[in-house]
Amino acid sequence: MSTSETLTTDRILEATEEVLRRYGPAKATVVDVARVLGVSHGSVYRHFRTKAALREAVTARWLGRTEELLSEITEAPSRSAEEKLRAWLAGLFEAKRHKAGDDPELFATYSVLITEASDVVDEHLVVLVSQLTRIIEEGVRGGEFVAPAPISAAQAVFDATTRFHDPVHAPEWRRATIDDEFRAVCELLLSGLRA
Repeated sequence: MSTSETLTTDRILEATEEVLRRYGPAKATVVDVARVLGVSHGSVYRHFRTKAALREAVTARWLGRTEELLSEITEAPSRSAEEKLRAWLAGLFEAKRHKAGDDPELFATYSVLITEASDVVDEHLVVLVSQLTRIIEEGVRGGEFVAPAPISAAQAVFDATTRFHDPVHAPEWRRATIDDEFRAVCELLLSGLRA
């Protein structure tokens, strides 16, 4: 990092991703991150008080990218609730599959970090189920869906599609039949929600 560049949280998180990709979570250190940035490890600690806080921030950033993508679908004004739900489920599956396939080293690293950052993951899951709840509530208001308890319905939809977004199932996502299996689950869920 040149002296004219400001050390920002985003730059630290980008460098941390690079270090995690290179060394993995077991060997990556704050000193490695500082070295990539060309600063002292104390400079990194001024932004993140502990290594755990840094790792949690990286995990939150990674999960936040998916939340942002899905928020765009949730908030789309010109789609029906059914279209949104279908697109949301497909978007979540594709985002997870994309991460697993395009950057397997970082995906494996995040699979480890996710077990360490359970609060971050719990918050992420709350955001995702909240987005689903908004879509289902919109469908109920518009007469598309029947769901006496939209929050419970959203949680059930999320749980029923776990195979297509939980990293533990990532090896299955390469199977030739996975897209057909995903569509079959989505159609079953939608038929159960339709008014």
